[in-house]
Amino acid sequence: ASPGQAQLHHVFQKKGVKLIASLLRQCGGAPVVGSRTSTPLGSCRDGPFPYPIIADEKAATLPSSWECWTPWRKDKEGLPLTCRAVFIIGPDKKMKLSMLYPATTGRNFDEVLRATDSLLVTETRKVATPAGWQKGPPCMVLPSVTEEEIPKLFPTGIKQYEVPSGKNYLRTTMD
Repeated sequence: ASPGQAQLHHVFQKKGVKLIASLLRQCGGAPVVGSRTSTPLGSCRDGPFPYPIIADEKAATLPSSWECWTPWRKDKEGLPLTCRAVFIIGPDKKMKLSMLYPATTGRNFDEVLRATDSLLVTETRKVATPAGWQKGPPCMVLPSVTEEEIPKLFPTGIKQYEVPSGKNYLRTTMD
């Protein structure tokens, strides 16, 4: 977690998304105290870190259980660096998305925000979002939506595209 990521906290908060960080016992030389308990760690430019940080007291429980290591990069003690992971958990407490980055690769929080917007839209609507979708442009209507359901689900209508098979499954909506 970085100050830049912390500054995005308000953006996630507006979407109704709660953030939490999970770090090893040592982070940048500053010990994180507690056994998987929320702890304040450092500060950002604008004050204290805005969301809870979970400490992994054994310093490797989570990465070991998930095998989240970057074996070709080592720390001062010669141990492999942990990967950076992003997990999006839904209100039903089930994982909706996971992203795993090697320790040497920064996380793309624009993509995390984009994926969050997609999950929020697709959780309650019968739509899917294409790669690179940003909030606002059309969504794909799920192929399982029948012609009879369209007026009720998509009051402003849909756009249907012809495909070589002649099937009517490629449809978009602005609803």
